[in-house]
Amino acid sequence: MKHTDGLAKRALPCRLPLWLGTLILGVLLSHSAFASERVTFEATQAHSSNKVTLRAELSRPAGDGPFPAVVLMHGCGGWQPPVRFTMNRYAEHLVSKGFVVLNLDSFGPRNQGGGKVCESFDRLADARDYRTYDAHDALRYLQAQPFVDRGSVFLMGQSNGGSVAIKVAKGDGPHGQAGATDGFRGVVAFYPWCGAFERNSVSLKTPLLVFGGGQDDWVPASECEGVRSTGADLQLVIYPEAAHSFDLDILPQRYLGKLVGRNAQAADDSRDRMLAFFVALSRHPGGEGDRLAQK
Repeated sequence: MKHTDGLAKRALPCRLPLWLGTLILGVLLSHSAFASERVTFEATQAHSSNKVTLRAELSRPAGDGPFPAVVLMHGCGGWQPPVRFTMNRYAEHLVSKGFVVLNLDSFGPRNQGGGKVCESFDRLADARDYRTYDAHDALRYLQAQPFVDRGSVFLMGQSNGGSVAIKVAKGDGPHGQAGATDGFRGVVAFYPWCGAFERNSVSLKTPLLVFGGGQDDWVPASECEGVRSTGADLQLVIYPEAAHSFDLDILPQRYLGKLVGRNAQAADDSRDRMLAFFVALSRHPGGEGDRLAQK
C-alpha cells in the first residue's frame, strides 16, 4: 500500500478533549434503560502481546431468533465516552428493529485506548491490519450463537473502523471469508480513510455503503469519489455540510485544527440508510427482523 506524507497527516482522526469526554460520560452513565451483556473472545491477531482477549457488548432482541446481527467498530479514539454513547444508541435502535448487536472494543484490551492510535500514522496502519482480524473474530463469535442468523451478519465501522470495513469488503482478512453464508453480508463505513481502497478500481467481495462529510478535513470524502467496484455494489453518500465524526454527540468544534462534531441531518439520514441497507440484504425477507424494521 502506497501512502504520501499528506495522506498520512489527513488520516489521523482526532482524540476528543478530556473535558468533553468527562461531560458526556455522565450522560452515558445515565442512559441505563438499554441493557447489554459483556462478552469476551480471543483475538486471532494479538499484535501487542502473545495473547489478547477482546471484549464486546452484546445486545439482542427478545426471543429465540435466529436474528440478523451487526458488528460495530469504533474509530481510532477507542471506547471514549462520546463514542460509546453513540454506539449504544446505534445498538438500541438496531435491537428495536430486530438485530443482534456486538459493539467491539479493539483497543482497550491492547492498552491502546484513549486516543493513542490517533497520534501515530504507523499505529493507524497497524490497527487497520489487526482490526481486520478482529472483525472476522467477531463474525465467527456471532455465527456460533444459536440466536444469530449466520448468513446475515453485517459490519459497521467509524473512521479507522470504517477503513477496516473497506478492507473487509475487499475480502482482506485472515479467513478468506466472503459471500452469503461464510462472510459478512454487507458492510457500512462511516467517514473512512478511502486510501484503504488502494486503487480507484476495486472488485469488492461484499456490498459496501460509505458515508462521508463534505467538510471533513481529516479524511476528505473527495478521496472516495473516484472509486468504482467491478464486483459487489459500492454506494457513496456525501453530506456537503458534515464534518468528521458527524454522528457523534459532540458540538461542532475545531480540534487540532480540524473540524469535528455532530451534524443532525447527516446523523439521522445515515442511520436510516444504514438500517435500510441491512434490511435489504438480510437473508430471509419477511422474517422477524424485517417486520420489526417496518415499524
